[in-house]
Amino acid sequence: MSAAVAIAHVGALVSRTYDESLMSTSFARATAADFARMRTAFVRRLRSRDGIEAAKRDSEIAALATTLAEDLTVVAERSRSDRAMKTVEAVQAAVASWDGLRRALDPATASPDQAAALDRKADAVESQIDRLTNITAGDAFTARQAARQSVSHEMRVQAVATSLAIVACGLIGWLLARRIAGSLDAAAQAVEQIAGGQLGHRIPAGGRDGLRRILDAAAAMRSTIQARAQGEADQHHVAEALMTDALQTSRDGVVVVAADGRIALANAQALLFFDGLDAALAAGSSLAGTADGVRDRREAIPADWFRALAQDGDVRLADGRWLRVRRSVTRQGGFLALCSDVSLLKEQENRLTLTNRRLGAALDNMSQGLCLYDARNRLMVVNRRYSEIYGLAAGAVTPGMTAQEVMSACIAAGNHPGCDLDALLRQQRETLRNGEWQTLFQELSDGRIVAIDRREAADGGFVATYEDVTERRRAEARIAFLAHHDMLTGLPNRVAVGQQIDMAVAQAGRDQGFAVFAIDLDDFRPVNETLGHGIGDELLVAVANRLTACVREIDCVARLGADEFIVVQRGVDRPEDAAVLARRLIEVVGAPYSLTNHNIRVGLTIGITLAPGDGTSCEKLLKNAEVALDRGKAEARGAFRFFEPAMDARLQARRILERDLRDALAREAFEVYYQPIYSLETDRICGFEALLRWNHPVRGFISPAEFIPIAEELGLIVPLGEWVLRRACEEAARWPDELKVAVNVSAVQFTSASLVTAVREALRRTGLPGRRLELEITETVLVANPGVTTAILHSLRALGVRVAMDDFGTGYSSLSYLRSFPFDKIKIDQSFVRDLCVKDGTDFIVRAVIGLGASLGMTTTAEGVETEAQLAHLRAEGCDEVQGYLFSRPVPVPEVATIIRRWNGDLKAIA
Repeated sequence: MSAAVAIAHVGALVSRTYDESLMSTSFARATAADFARMRTAFVRRLRSRDGIEAAKRDSEIAALATTLAEDLTVVAERSRSDRAMKTVEAVQAAVASWDGLRRALDPATASPDQAAALDRKADAVESQIDRLTNITAGDAFTARQAARQSVSHEMRVQAVATSLAIVACGLIGWLLARRIAGSLDAAAQAVEQIAGGQLGHRIPAGGRDGLRRILDAAAAMRSTIQARAQGEADQHHVAEALMTDALQTSRDGVVVVAADGRIALANAQALLFFDGLDAALAAGSSLAGTADGVRDRREAIPADWFRALAQDGDVRLADGRWLRVRRSVTRQGGFLALCSDVSLLKEQENRLTLTNRRLGAALDNMSQGLCLYDARNRLMVVNRRYSEIYGLAAGAVTPGMTAQEVMSACIAAGNHPGCDLDALLRQQRETLRNGEWQTLFQELSDGRIVAIDRREAADGGFVATYEDVTERRRAEARIAFLAHHDMLTGLPNRVAVGQQIDMAVAQAGRDQGFAVFAIDLDDFRPVNETLGHGIGDELLVAVANRLTACVREIDCVARLGADEFIVVQRGVDRPEDAAVLARRLIEVVGAPYSLTNHNIRVGLTIGITLAPGDGTSCEKLLKNAEVALDRGKAEARGAFRFFEPAMDARLQARRILERDLRDALAREAFEVYYQPIYSLETDRICGFEALLRWNHPVRGFISPAEFIPIAEELGLIVPLGEWVLRRACEEAARWPDELKVAVNVSAVQFTSASLVTAVREALRRTGLPGRRLELEITETVLVANPGVTTAILHSLRALGVRVAMDDFGTGYSSLSYLRSFPFDKIKIDQSFVRDLCVKDGTDFIVRAVIGLGASLGMTTTAEGVETEAQLAHLRAEGCDEVQGYLFSRPVPVPEVATIIRRWNGDLKAIA
């Protein structure tokens, strides 16, 4: 007992020594390792450029800081030294200070001084940790020395006690042996009987000493053996029942065949699989006997169970199911057959085979070549298109080859002249940047270009696709060319000429500048309209060639669109240099053109701006050249004009007018004035012509001749004309029924698809009968698109609307128009009426027009009648209607009623 106490005391002493010394030292060293890993993680954090990687490193540092704090806590708990406790506190403070500096340090903006300060703080932390390690190691050594002395004392004491115990035990054993030697024979005999399995014999009773307890223990052991034997028998019966249940409920069929071939056992599932197996089992049929019977009777067909059990493998039953039979030999020489229904597996295999075939067909019919490599860079899959792209013979590239062998086969086929395997490998390494594959464009010996893309596979291999992009690259090059060049002429376009001008501005010096020419072809539109766009395009190409021939290589010729060209002339010292080129361009381009079945002549109008004097930006120079061009076209076509600052002022005024025009249309700030039309037959007003007026808030009334062309250019004439049409119909609906209203329709508005719809809607909303509306068009409408014009005129006539030809005789005046188009009225232009009383032949023209109208059944109306003499002459010639200042100027709506009462009497009024 004292020995056990002593050993326990020594064990506690050793445990306390380990806890307080060795563990504190180990955790002090673990603290040093934790801080070293924190510094390493922070260095990796500084080098990381990825936000996710940086966050991962921050989490790692935080986890290491937690571990370090836990290690310091263990050191403090295990070390009872005051010196160690103070050092632990110093380490904690130093680590907290270092971590604060680390958190404040921004990797992107950190200075070398901040990094150096952080390193010094880290060195201080490591110094404190080293001091802690040394202190704990010293404390451990002191504790071990004390433990050694204590254990040595305890061992001397226990040696004496053990010697005394041995002597006492020997004495006691001698006394006991003398007492019990006589009774041991009976106990030994009883134990021998139990060991021999004779559990029914009586065990003699002992005395009151230890022998009795031995005999009682033997009796208890016999009872235990009897109980365990009965339990094992019961367990055997239960195991047999469980085995039978598992065998009968198994989804696999189990058949046991004895060594003589007799079927000894078959479970329920096997009986379900095989028809007739139950009868064979009951009859004790043998596989050997059945085989002999089959050989004797060749016409007999073996049963399913016989064919299935004859050998391992897959067998198909009569009902279409598939069984997989696996046989294993038994110890007695027979075998056990395990039969599994694999019908579903067979179906899946068939589907997989079909899928593989389809996949193979898809691979072979891909437009791209494909190579699949495993993790060892060995070819696993290659399709037919790959061999076609590289011109490889059948079988030149097969699965199992390495990637280098495949490249060597391509080199051997002559695809890479002047390149060896090392060059191709180097090319691929250069394409793999930052671990990501960049598309490699590989040019083959025949000029074709193959785009190679590569994607890493999950198993460590990769798949590479090869696409012949020769045509696509050519198309891309063509698109890139067309992005900076005109498709028709091949000249640089607006983008390219802008770059040329910017380059010229950057190179222009004080003494040497350049000129920008804005060129417009004169009379080009009639060529397109009369001869067709094919001839027009041919003419534009010829003009582009002549322009290019007139300039130097350092100059630039560009086409902006339609018949607009730009020329950039470099090295212009004086305006005279630009003028010389302008005259040459006008002369060369103006010479006749011999085109397909046509000889054509066109002229040029040129606007010129000089740089850097007129501007130093592309936008400014192009605008100045266009302003000069517009001025030249307005003053004298076939010439050139230099830009002047005053032109820009006029352009700005036009821009303001365009803005005000848009605003006026949005606010409906226009007015409709009405000029009466007088019937010479009834001597009464028969209607009014609606005339658009614009009272500008600053400039006052602006002439329609000024703002109508602008509206046409801006595309505002269609909504503006529809607004005039609606207002005129609304006002005419209030007039007496015999009065009509005439509305002018521009050429742009007339050819729009919405004209007929707008007229129909205006008549419907106002209730004005179609017979009371006249639409006046000019001859230019007829020239633009005769077919469309005829269809629109007939649609208007179907609404009951009358159509008049305005300004007859001032345009083309083709008499065929009067025969081809359903006009109701001819309006004689005021230029003829003005000179009607002058003996210059004008009266004969007026007489001819009036006679023509009468012959064709058309009403004739003379405009601009201002004198009684003009009126008398027109009446004498038989003119039907007149209008002009002689009867009234155009008046606003409130004065219309006064005009009607004046000429038609007080009985007529406005509703």
